[in-house]
Amino acid sequence: MKHQAKTGAAALSILSNSLLITLKIIVGILSGSVSIISEAIHSTLDLVAAIIAFISVRISDNPPDKNHPYGHGKIENVSGVVEALLILVAAAWIIYEAVSKLRHGSEVRALPLGMAVMLASGVVNLFVSRVLYRTARATGSMALEADALHLKADVITSFGVAAGLACIWFLKLPWLDPIIAMLVAVFILRESVQLLLKAFAPLLDRGFDREELRQVEEVLNRHRVNYHKLRTRRSGTYRFIDLHVLFARDATLVSAHDFTDLLKAELQAIFPGIDVTMHMEPVAPPRKKKQ
Repeated sequence: MKHQAKTGAAALSILSNSLLITLKIIVGILSGSVSIISEAIHSTLDLVAAIIAFISVRISDNPPDKNHPYGHGKIENVSGVVEALLILVAAAWIIYEAVSKLRHGSEVRALPLGMAVMLASGVVNLFVSRVLYRTARATGSMALEADALHLKADVITSFGVAAGLACIWFLKLPWLDPIIAMLVAVFILRESVQLLLKAFAPLLDRGFDREELRQVEEVLNRHRVNYHKLRTRRSGTYRFIDLHVLFARDATLVSAHDFTDLLKAELQAIFPGIDVTMHMEPVAPPRKKKQ
């Protein structure tokens, strides 16, 4: 069910981006607007991101195997890094084209049609991004979250381009078009840096964030667990915890095992699918005082 929700959301993103790219390219050529063309490029990246997300969520849900004993979750983080780098390249190209238009001048045509397409694009992407965010939160998918971030940025830039085209139409200032395109590029650059940092961190086995770690420690403290060497990490939608739990030297193996099973069950109720490894360790006997 979880897998179907993820692939379904990714497929919806592919379909919507394909339609919007076609519209933007046609209107961009007809109007000669570099800001609309820049939005077409942005949507093309959204499509690439959606395809990458679709492939990665399918791979990431494959069960662990001989060569990948911890599963395939990190493929989602790799896809996020690739998407971020693609955005950087596109932003640089948009800035180059905008500067060229400023230097040599340009004429913008079919402004009402351009505004209509930009507004429609913003509305469609607003709906799809909400679906992706909701699914990403429910499944913990980094790939879908990255795709949703792309579309969220596209919503803002689409409405911004529509407003800019309206200003050009009413104020008769064609040089606003490349300026708007550069503002779109700057926004995309900011988006790509945020995505790159978030996607890359788990590849370095970064631990849980502060709130997740607080929830783990709350479970341990509620049961007055004597522990040390607590370590956490994430791999795509998967989470891992390992720690050493200290027991009295006269505790039986059965009682220690039952107690760690109780802890694991509570942690799994908070983080579904989490992998918990606990090393049962006897408490060292107190040192005898020298006479």
